[in-house]
Amino acid sequence: MPTLEGWTLWLHIAAGTVAVLAGLGALVTTKGGLRHRQAGKLFLIAISVVVATVFGLLAINPTTFRIILTLVAIFSGYLAFSGYRVLARKRPEDDADVIDWSATGTVFVACLGLGVWGVTWFLGGQSFGIVMVIFGAIGVIFATLDGWTFRREGTGEWTVTHLQRMIAAFISTVSAVSAVNLTPIMGIWAWIWPTIVGVPLIVYWSNTYSTE
Repeated sequence: MPTLEGWTLWLHIAAGTVAVLAGLGALVTTKGGLRHRQAGKLFLIAISVVVATVFGLLAINPTTFRIILTLVAIFSGYLAFSGYRVLARKRPEDDADVIDWSATGTVFVACLGLGVWGVTWFLGGQSFGIVMVIFGAIGVIFATLDGWTFRREGTGEWTVTHLQRMIAAFISTVSAVSAVNLTPIMGIWAWIWPTIVGVPLIVYWSNTYSTE
């Protein structure tokens, strides 16, 4: 009979699979169209389940790998959350709420911890520390930029910000799926290749939808 951990793991895997498929659907459909919005909402729901279940798995069995996955999930969840929240701050008079500041502070602390932990691993001779530093640094940068943006009036090009965050969340999700399945074959590159492939997509969509 499946255990609580088993059911939680299967739900986590299913949600991650749905997130990847929904994220891919949002990427290939017309931006702003009905199908794009539907895929985006499904992606956001799936990411929420991924984050919730990874916390559940951590509580059941707090291994080092699950701690790392939890920190990455916080990062991924924040990217999706901030990409969604920017849609609620389209107008210049719309300021960041407490929930925005709280989420930004949480991901900043989580990713700073991940990055520092990665440095200690790397200095200790573990190459995986590089992956932790990369994800940690990206998270700290995003959180810092958000904090800076929150202090300004308006959100600027909210469409570009929305696309950047959602694509980055998709990349992070693919990285986690790839890591779980391909690490025995690719090593640390199982974590890194989605970022290498995905960053040009962020640049492309940013240039395509930028009004400047």
